[in-house]
Parts: sequence; C-alpha cells; structure tokens
Amino acid sequence: MASSDDKPVPTPASAAAGGGAPPPGQPTTVASKVLDMGAAAMQSLLPVKQVKQHVCTFALYAHDPKRQVETHHYASRLNQDFLQCAVYDSDSAAARLIGVEYIVSRKVFDTLPADEQRLWHSHAHEIKSGLWASPRVPGMLEKPELDQMAATFGKFWCTWQADRGDRLPMGAPALMVSPQADPAATVRPALVRKRDDRYGFSTEELRAARADVEAPAEEHPGQADYWLRHRKGFAVDVVPHEMKRHAPFP
Repeated sequence: MASSDDKPVPTPASAAAGGGAPPPGQPTTVASKVLDMGAAAMQSLLPVKQVKQHVCTFALYAHDPKRQVETHHYASRLNQDFLQCAVYDSDSAAARLIGVEYIVSRKVFDTLPADEQRLWHSHAHEIKSGLWASPRVPGMLEKPELDQMAATFGKFWCTWQADRGDRLPMGAPALMVSPQADPAATVRPALVRKRDDRYGFSTEELRAARADVEAPAEEHPGQADYWLRHRKGFAVDVVPHEMKRHAPFP
C-alpha cells in the first residue's frame, strides 16, 4: 500500500473517514494494568521523561495538501539545534501516536544534501501566523522559543493516517508538510476554529501578538518546502526488493 492511497482496501482495521474509532482489540485487563504500574515504578523511562513541551499545530499531506490534520507534538530537546517530537492526534489519554517529526536549526539544515532538504519544511509562517501554539503556556514564557523556532526546519513522517479512517497504522509512512502563506497550503478555517474553541484562545490574536517574531530573511532556503515551489509532492510506496545475500557464518 502506498502512502498516497486515498481509500485503502476495506479491512477490520478500517472505519469511517475522519478517524475517531479506537484500534480493534479487547479492553485492557487488570493484570496488564498492574504490570504497567509496576514497570512504570521500577523502570527509568528516561527517553520519555525528556519530553518537556506540548505543541498543537496543523500538518498537510505532501502528496495531497487539502488533507489536513490537527497534530500534537510532544518534544524533547537533544541539544540547542535538534528536537525530536512524538506526534499524536490529540492530547487525550487515548491519543494515537501518528508519527514523528525531527526539527533542526538553519545551521544543521544547511549541512544536508539537496535531495534530503526536499523532505524538510520551514516553520516561520506556521509560527508567525499563530497556528503553532503551546496550550496553557503564557506568551511571555513562549516568546524566546518562538524566535528560535521560526528559523527551524522539520521532517515529519505520518505512520498512522487516522484521518482517513485507519484503525491501525496501514501502509507506508506519508511525508507531511507545514502550512504556508499560499492558497494551496492554507489550513481550513473550520479546523483552526475547532482547535481554538477547545483551548480557549484565538489564532488571530496569537498572530497579532507575534508580529515582532523575526522571520528568516530567506523564506524557503535551499530545497526546503520543495513541494510548494515545484508543485510536486512526495509519496512512499512499498515494493519487493532483493535482500542482500551474506555468506553463512563459518
């Protein structure tokens, strides 16, 4: 199955488009819950505990930008130039892990080869427009981070297309891109309004408050936002391939 398949073959893992249906399976047993509680108390879980930020924003499918989803990024910072985000479809306890995004500074982005840069998107418009938001974080605390993030680039792979009704992760991962100041990359107002109503803030007010966030002088450097400039997206297909044959161990 290709990442661009709009309507995969119906299976028990299928549901109505728009998502919302839980994965197939039985309710979690008491024994499993006890095991989870015990393991959580005894194990370090250090990688998970490095998550320090929750960002709610929107993403578009690179092969079909009219397919748009609200995303929840739970970010951990490996250093000042690199963040990694587990991406969920909501902030609820039952949220589905739908992908992963890596975020790098301009300094790191410039070191990438051209073919690799085509898979990355800019964040400047997403942040200045108010679409990128940190729920319940005061603006004054968020401001220094926004100044830095406006000059970053992300590579986001969606592994679970829950918006098309997949109850399980199906097929190949799909490359995602960021909203941009272009009619082809504008997030639907109803989607934004639904998010704003849930959290009790206004994207329009966030946009006004971020007027002084400094955007990079070069809006789409290198091969960033390739799809926007060339009107060609990327899709992933899974094809059979000859395995490498190694001599048996003596």
